[in-house]
Amino acid sequence: MLPIITKNGLMTNTKVCFVVIALIISGFFVTGQAGIDDKVESEKYEKKEDDKGFDAGKLIIGHVLDAYEWKIAEIGETYIYIPLPVILYYEGDWHFFFSNKIKKGEGTYKGFGVAKEGPKKSKIVKMLDDGKTPDPDAGMLIDLSITKVVFAIFINAALLCLILITVGKAYKSRGSKMEPTGLQSFMEPIILFVRDDIAKSAIGGEKYEKFVPYLLTLFFFIFFNNLMGLVPFFPGGANVTGNISVTFTLAFFTFVATQFYANKGHWKHIFNTPGVPVFLKIPIPLMPIIEIVGIIIKPFVLMVRLFANITAGHMIIKGFLSLIFVLGGVATAMGMAISPVTLIFLIFMNFLELLVAFLQSYIFTFFSAIFFGMAVPDEHH
Repeated sequence: MLPIITKNGLMTNTKVCFVVIALIISGFFVTGQAGIDDKVESEKYEKKEDDKGFDAGKLIIGHVLDAYEWKIAEIGETYIYIPLPVILYYEGDWHFFFSNKIKKGEGTYKGFGVAKEGPKKSKIVKMLDDGKTPDPDAGMLIDLSITKVVFAIFINAALLCLILITVGKAYKSRGSKMEPTGLQSFMEPIILFVRDDIAKSAIGGEKYEKFVPYLLTLFFFIFFNNLMGLVPFFPGGANVTGNISVTFTLAFFTFVATQFYANKGHWKHIFNTPGVPVFLKIPIPLMPIIEIVGIIIKPFVLMVRLFANITAGHMIIKGFLSLIFVLGGVATAMGMAISPVTLIFLIFMNFLELLVAFLQSYIFTFFSAIFFGMAVPDEHH
């Protein structure tokens, strides 16, 4: 999996992110035309069907995986895309260039190319002089490229910050006691829902207040990226929350916060669980081992649940869409006949995915709140 830049870096320095976004967009206008026009005879970038017909698997897997460029459209023989910055560290040197310099499986730039086969397939690796074979003796290559998922995180986080800052300014100017209007009226029920029905109900007491900012950030980040993933055109369509690196990072934040805020009552329960027979603690600390394993498993389940549900939704939608072309390749009449049915299922699935977008945001945030509540039990417990 390609490395990603997590949202916490963005939130602490939004100016840097806006600069990066501006550079990426400017890079499209400066270098994008070269990427589109280069080597027409090589079947336009990674379009190598070899007259095998429509490849549904390639469409589905290509959508859910990360990429070094952002495809906008394909019109005839013209492949329109945004080349993204490639940032590599290899043998003490940094290398910076845009992804249109390296085509998937075609040539190299500065000795680097995209692997066609092997465990590093579709990743940038050091190539031999033939420009096609990965160098088996190459040293460690650190890839910090701005991939499609990273770029989408930058855009979505910037839009989310703009929305929340606008709502915050409205509260500041109008006051919290005045009836909300416009965007405020949409955001306020969600904010109160996260505060009262998630944080307060799962953590309880007055302890929940210090966790509310994190839980709100978590909920809105997941929810907004889920929604943007359903938008079929730029800047939407990126499978951000269906990327295992992103879900791992979010789950890791919850894990670290849980252990950081855990009080002595939590650790007492881990190492000396009340009501458990002594022979399960001494001489073999069976219960402490089980409890420690549980600490690790909890965020792991969060990571896998969000990743699997969002990825499955994207794959099902693309699968229904592919059905038209697959049957159309067999017989044009079959493709035309199945199109209305497929369209109905696509509409249904997109509405269902709207529900899933909210539901998965709620589940991830709610379970994070439950873990926080377990980490800060009352003293009498």
